[in-house]
Amino acid sequence: MFDEMPIAMLGARVQLKGWQQAAVAFGSAFGALLDPRRADLIAALGETTGKPAFERVLQRMKNSAEGREVLLERPRVISSQVSHAWDMPQNTFGAAYAQFMGSRNFSPDDRPPVRFMDTDELAYVATRAREVHDFWHVLFGLPTNLIGETALKVIEFEQMFLPMCMLSVVGGSARFSEKQRTLFFQHYFPWATKAGLKCTDLMSVYYEKHFHEDLEEVRRNWGILPCSDPKRRGV
Repeated sequence: MFDEMPIAMLGARVQLKGWQQAAVAFGSAFGALLDPRRADLIAALGETTGKPAFERVLQRMKNSAEGREVLLERPRVISSQVSHAWDMPQNTFGAAYAQFMGSRNFSPDDRPPVRFMDTDELAYVATRAREVHDFWHVLFGLPTNLIGETALKVIEFEQMFLPMCMLSVVGGSARFSEKQRTLFFQHYFPWATKAGLKCTDLMSVYYEKHFHEDLEEVRRNWGILPCSDPKRRGV
């Protein structure tokens, strides 16, 4: 049922021996801590440390009707496949995604390719996890600043148990100012922990087929708890 996707669609894979994988993981972690803007290093860290987690995600997707549909059709979050979001009416999930991307001058084509997964099937799951990141920003109402990205990594860890996500939380919080650290651990961290556990299995959602639906409706259907303004809570 789950056809193999041509390697060219996901980037050329690199087969690593155990010690090579450990070396790439260590080097990527060290480099990412020195320069958190290096998306390629963060991606390599996620792949070399996340195989067991991605295997569990794959099995969950196979156990879900919508997840199986995603695996069968293998949609990509790239410009040529999600451009219809820009044509969706106001208040829809698709329009919210288009506004999120356009207001930040983001392109869905900017994600680095997956290189270190053993099979095409796992490579697709890792690619999908990387590409739905911006959908999750929209659904949870998180900004793309350091606090917002770190909070989303908490949710990603709750959803996928990727070691890289927790390492990113540690690395991100280490770069906070004292005020940011207090705000994060008093407001964002407890909210993100609850939100990640409360919602549906987000890796088994075929987001592109819900672009036309009302944003608040899809949040309710998927058990999404949007992030509230900390000022309203007196934080």
